[in-house]
Amino acid sequence: MKVGLFPGSFDPFHNGHLEIVERASHLFDEVVVAVLRNPQKSQPLFDLEERQEMLEDVLAHIPSTRIVSVSTLLVNVARDVGASAIVRGLRAVSDFENEMQMAQMNHHLSGVETIFIPTSSKHSFVASKLVREVARFGGDVSAFVPKVVAEHLVAKFEGGKGEK
Repeated sequence: MKVGLFPGSFDPFHNGHLEIVERASHLFDEVVVAVLRNPQKSQPLFDLEERQEMLEDVLAHIPSTRIVSVSTLLVNVARDVGASAIVRGLRAVSDFENEMQMAQMNHHLSGVETIFIPTSSKHSFVASKLVREVARFGGDVSAFVPKVVAEHLVAKFEGGKGEK
């Protein structure tokens, strides 16, 4: 069984992420979406449990997906889920350098290969950081995120008052 591991902080999960999961589901028997706590990023908007619940809702139409929440080294997660490869999305050339460095480190530590899937141009500018900023100030993010995520963002920012 070929298992693709798609890791990320997904804070929040947006349509670019969804596109990568949908495309990866055609390449692998199972896609494990790993919601990670990234210590290099600031305090998350949604906790791990909230992100996992949203993902379960958003990915329900793809039966070959499984969602896990973890706070450990990615190569440990890859081993634990039996990943054949790590799946990473690329939005732009600027993503490649950092992603390549991570792929090489992960391969060195575990032997697991990384597969890069470029997002379509309609999602290439969408980033979780930008979605959070637009939502924080009451902007409409419905074109960038699945409906359930948009609802959670509105609730989190109380209709766009600019505060958490």
